[in-house]
Amino acid sequence: MARPPFPPFDAETGRRMVQAAEDAWSTREPERVVLAYTEDSVWRNRDRFLTGREEIAAFLRGKWAREHDYALRKDLWGFHENRIAVRFQYECRDADGRWWRSHGNEMWEFAEDGLMRRREASINDVAISVAERRLFGPGPATERGARLPLR
Repeated sequence: MARPPFPPFDAETGRRMVQAAEDAWSTREPERVVLAYTEDSVWRNRDRFLTGREEIAAFLRGKWAREHDYALRKDLWGFHENRIAVRFQYECRDADGRWWRSHGNEMWEFAEDGLMRRREASINDVAISVAERRLFGPGPATERGARLPLR
């Protein structure tokens, strides 16, 4: 099923695609999230390599089973033709109650129908205290398009 916006991307369609991804991931519903990817989509997520929607959905189910109170923000970094570069940060709590902020960069490549066929993510985790938290639930409308702080 085709999913607009379609490549080639410009600043506006790139921002829309990034916001749509943030909104979908914030649901923490793997079966919904994977509909944005081609059937044979390939991923590198940290040190994991995945192929196809079922592997991706299984990965996401495990991720969100471990990452409690997950809150995500994404930011358009750049775009060219059918590719988008994204910065993101998310915060979550592990099973022991420790809080983490994860900083990352993603490179996305899209098929003509607007589905993502390739995703490469590099992610670093930083332990944070409860007082250092700044992400709480899905991003409110007032934060849409806001730049992410470096730290």
